Amino acid sequence: MTHSTSSNSPAGRAGRREWTALCVLMLPLLLVSMDVSVLYFAVPAINADLEPSGTQQLWIFDMYGFVLAGLLMTMGSLGDRIGRRRLLLFGAAAFGAASLVAAYANSAETLIAARAVLGIGGATLMPSTMALLRTMFTDPKERTKAIGIWSGVMTGGIALGSVLSGVLVQYFWWGSVFLVNLPAMVMLLILGPILLPESRSPEPGRFDFVSVPLSMAAVLPLIYGLKEIPSEGWHPQYVVSVTVGLLFAALFVHRQRTAASPMISPALFRSRGFAPAVVLNLVSALAMMGSAIFTTQYLQSVLDKSALEAALWALLPSVPIGMAAPAATALVHKGVNRAYVVTAGFVIGAAGYGMLALLGTDSLWLALVASGVLASGIVMVISQMADLAMSAAPVEKAGSASALLETGAEFGGALGMAVLGSIGTAVYRHEMPASVPAEAHETLGGALAVSGRLPGRAGDALAATAREAFTTGMHGAALAGTVILALAAIAAATTLRRIQVRETPAEASEQVAV
Repeated sequence: MTHSTSSNSPAGRAGRREWTALCVLMLPLLLVSMDVSVLYFAVPAINADLEPSGTQQLWIFDMYGFVLAGLLMTMGSLGDRIGRRRLLLFGAAAFGAASLVAAYANSAETLIAARAVLGIGGATLMPSTMALLRTMFTDPKERTKAIGIWSGVMTGGIALGSVLSGVLVQYFWWGSVFLVNLPAMVMLLILGPILLPESRSPEPGRFDFVSVPLSMAAVLPLIYGLKEIPSEGWHPQYVVSVTVGLLFAALFVHRQRTAASPMISPALFRSRGFAPAVVLNLVSALAMMGSAIFTTQYLQSVLDKSALEAALWALLPSVPIGMAAPAATALVHKGVNRAYVVTAGFVIGAAGYGMLALLGTDSLWLALVASGVLASGIVMVISQMADLAMSAAPVEKAGSASALLETGAEFGGALGMAVLGSIGTAVYRHEMPASVPAEAHETLGGALAVSGRLPGRAGDALAATAREAFTTGMHGAALAGTVILALAAIAAATTLRRIQVRETPAEASEQVAV
């Protein structure tokens, strides 16, 4: 038996049920995105309690993001085959159970394992939520609005995670940062079967198990190498990691082009607008993460704010950021060509980077305004590219399309850290005098640690020099970011201007299994 995802009108307009379901979907999505940064303030307490080794500490922090990124494409394809609601509910159960285990972990090994399962759950939840939006909201204008909300929640969650972590750790024990996940997951497990329609591809084909290890072997080494290069430099092990990832990426692409039932159908890229959306979304993630690694250090190490103070100050730019996606959606609904909206978003983002290039060593408000301007422009782009990608993709491939979009964003974020981070680091090292200790010459954190061990004016002078060098390095990275976003604006204006994705009659009345 089948029925339409929209139950309130023949035209497929969403009603109270669909919008209520959207609210139910957004809370777990918020928590999944928050888990990327929720350990920010909990690490010291975890170290004191579980006493992990240095390697274990890194895995506690990074395991979630690595597993999440590595499994996105697998889970998106799996959802298209077994049903997106079914996969979503499975992911919610796994995420909730892993959160409970993580909260009461009595060893570093247990916590690492729990974080891995959290990553598996997150990889099922993220593409499933967007794929369900694609089938719940068949009216293009309503879908644009819903995906804009999705984009805002995803972006906001990453920012809120560190703040929530700081507040919870200050008043409770470190396990509380995981327990907050439970109410949302329980709510999803109860209300999901009632409010969410089931949807899947009518002809999914056999699941391509060979593509699973190939995709993970491509994604994980690439992201690992790109994330380590900014802080550790172009050491052979990281270059090899990136090279291995690229090799497996080529094998993965070959497999998708030759397999009878590929995990990611090449036909997705023949859908008008899908490929530009994925690429421009990747550039947006590059710009967002490339700026974040500098602004976070600037607030803490240059302006000498505590971690919690820096996180609280960083909430101020979220006000304009929260309005960016709805504003972009409203412009598109009023008939403004999406190409112009996206181009404007990139130009605004470039202006934000230009403002970062003007920072001094005591420019708190300029830093906050610049961050708000930059992120607002990028969120405008992300919301529109997500909508374009999901509208261009065939409905039966909604899960794969969503997963591919999000995997591209993960690559973009890692690439932003690598490219802009490397530029900033190179300038910093060039600006630091050769006479300073090696530790101080490598990073700002190292310089501040050394300055704390030096007496009086010598320590103050080294700290001031390092802060000035870091700010100059940030200027170099910001100028590079400005150029990248200016080029992206030109690309958006030329490639998107003639792309108008229209709903076909078959899609507007899509039938889903229950």
